[in-house]
Amino acid sequence: MNFNISSHGKLLITSEYFVLKGAQALAIPTKFKQSLNFIHDESKILFWESLDNKNNTWIKCEFEVDSLNILKYKNKHTIALQSLLRSAKKLNPNFLIKSSGGVVTTKLDFPTNWGLGTSSTLINNIAKWARINPYKLLWSNFKGSGYDVACADSKSPILYRFDNGMPIVESVKFNPSFSKNLFFIYLNKKQDSNKEIDDFYNLKINSSSIKIISDLTTRFLNCQTLNEFQNCIIEHEKIVSMSINKQLVKFKYFQDYSGEIKSLGAWGGDFILAAGPSNSKEYFNGKGYNTVFSFNEIF
Repeated sequence: MNFNISSHGKLLITSEYFVLKGAQALAIPTKFKQSLNFIHDESKILFWESLDNKNNTWIKCEFEVDSLNILKYKNKHTIALQSLLRSAKKLNPNFLIKSSGGVVTTKLDFPTNWGLGTSSTLINNIAKWARINPYKLLWSNFKGSGYDVACADSKSPILYRFDNGMPIVESVKFNPSFSKNLFFIYLNKKQDSNKEIDDFYNLKINSSSIKIISDLTTRFLNCQTLNEFQNCIIEHEKIVSMSINKQLVKFKYFQDYSGEIKSLGAWGGDFILAAGPSNSKEYFNGKGYNTVFSFNEIF
């Protein structure tokens, strides 16, 4: 009855926002993960502890197993966790039914504020533990396209499309010959994805823009040169910028960068992708951005 699993974090390379409207997106699972370990005991209590990447406890809770009532440490984090566990129970009534108690320990190997999928990796881990569909667990509690859950369970980059309520996932190869020129930079602030999703759903997006973004995803995947890739970034950034009425991140922060810069996920926070000189780390470090990964360091 003991259980152990881990799930990959994610980065959305193309179709941010537009993936919510059915555009095809390119996404990569990261080397960074979250694990979940369950050890059964006879306590009739589910003891839960979530550890961050520095082994600090950031969520702690005790649940009564049968009802999943919170016995100790009730707060916004544990209420959200309770909702996930109860949803898992609804999707599989046999979940935890044979357990008379136990200890759950989750462990992140990336900071909670990076936006790499603290929630999606947890959702996928709980879904595997409960033997349920991770997308159903996701959508019973959150909005979103589901690409992050697809990444959590993938060992390779994926093409992802959300079509008539169904996730369509295709494993692909994405290891550009110019990968030494690709960098992922954390912008030192976390973006509220749920708010961004709500705002985007309220926008009127024409079908031609969705098709253009989908076609750009294919072009990104098939780029043979850095210059091609940079041109795709320029086109993609312009379309998204005009659609959501937000300033380009390059224009806002990095006008003197000699390569091209693309926002990833919700604009204004989390990670960006830079495609430029092989010594780009030095440039971003000089601007005060110290969390900079090469392509091979993150995937």
